[in-house]
Amino acid sequence: METTSEENQEQRQDKRGCFECCIKCLGGVPYASLVATILCFSGIALFCGCGHVALTGTVTILENHFSKVTSDHAMLTDVIQLMQYVIYGIASFFFLYGIILLAEGFYTTSAVKELHSEFKTTICGRCISGMFVFLTYILGVAWLGVFGFSAVPVFLFYNMWSTCAAMRSPMANLTNIDSICVDVRQYGIIPWNATPGKACGSTLGDICNTSEFYLSYHLYIVACAGAGATVIALVHFLMILSANWAYLKDASHMHAYQDIKMKEERELQDITSRSKECLNSYT
Repeated sequence: METTSEENQEQRQDKRGCFECCIKCLGGVPYASLVATILCFSGIALFCGCGHVALTGTVTILENHFSKVTSDHAMLTDVIQLMQYVIYGIASFFFLYGIILLAEGFYTTSAVKELHSEFKTTICGRCISGMFVFLTYILGVAWLGVFGFSAVPVFLFYNMWSTCAAMRSPMANLTNIDSICVDVRQYGIIPWNATPGKACGSTLGDICNTSEFYLSYHLYIVACAGAGATVIALVHFLMILSANWAYLKDASHMHAYQDIKMKEERELQDITSRSKECLNSYT
């Protein structure tokens, strides 16, 4: 009976030790950095994936309905292909950058420092944290511009969609549908000498009913939302990095104070021990 009770106690202690270990591990997770990383990855995936497919659909619409001559939209095709390659680079860069920021969050969170009591900050570590703050700020400002730029195709497609919806509306009372046109040349997408350059009446309605238009329009909306989510994630990262940098700075000051205090205590102990030795030798 005693052996069974001792075994049960050992099992309970093992379970309790595993539970405490799990609690410590969960306490060391930087949840703010983890949420920002997930949001950043989601936004980049939406922006890059949807934007890539939407650009391909845009080229198809232009070639089939607005610019029948290849030389008229050759420059636009080259620009779109370049943008698609840039999308690949953006996806790769932010995947690596998000992992680096998440790792930086693991090493600078206060919970991890409590687990590793011998952890001490260095000038190099504080400089790296400051560099991440500056780089994240620059990326956040740049992505504000990307977010604004991604809203431009949404605006263009919305104009076409609203025009088609107005033609189909029974409340419009239109006598001549062919007088309603959408000219993409006025947006600077294709040159003014491109033929036909515009779509009117039933032709415009057929364009709005194509799968390329429907898919590209909604993908541009999702890509714009992904760019907005990336901006929010970068702002979140910026707040986290600023807090971590301030924590590292305070920790370095605290370590310097503790070192000075320990040095003074040692000097005081040396002085007291020497004074005692002098008194003993005198007596």
